[in-house]
Amino acid sequence: MKKNQKGFTLIELLIVVAIIAILAAIAIPQFGAYRARAVRSSMVADAKNLGTAIEAAFQDCNTYAMVNAFSGTGAGQFPLFAATACTGNTLIIPPNVNISKGNAVAITAGATSWSLTVTNIAGNDSSYTGPVKMDNIGTCTWATGGAC
Repeated sequence: MKKNQKGFTLIELLIVVAIIAILAAIAIPQFGAYRARAVRSSMVADAKNLGTAIEAAFQDCNTYAMVNAFSGTGAGQFPLFAATACTGNTLIIPPNVNISKGNAVAITAGATSWSLTVTNIAGNDSSYTGPVKMDNIGTCTWATGGAC
């Protein structure tokens, strides 16, 4: 007497599990690389956005002295410019600049120059190649010396 059985055999199930394990072994290391690239992109974007805001303010005030020396972490806003940024001129740039979550910024400025450093505090390991450094000349470099 033959039974009409429905379902998968043990061998078929083991083959499916093996295929899924192989695909997972290939995909999981890629997620770390995607995260590292996203962190690097956020550090460069923050550096370039801050540099653009500082240079735009310089066009209004003809000095970098209005830039607050700052050291702090994101996410959120921090006061980039002093309250009395330009005497005689109107500073049209918003007084606060947004920083990406997990990034820390350090800015130093004088009358004729500025520099900033952006690092990622969430995990600045070698895959992130941080910190990012930028100055008033427009030079943007990684800690490894490469241009960003």
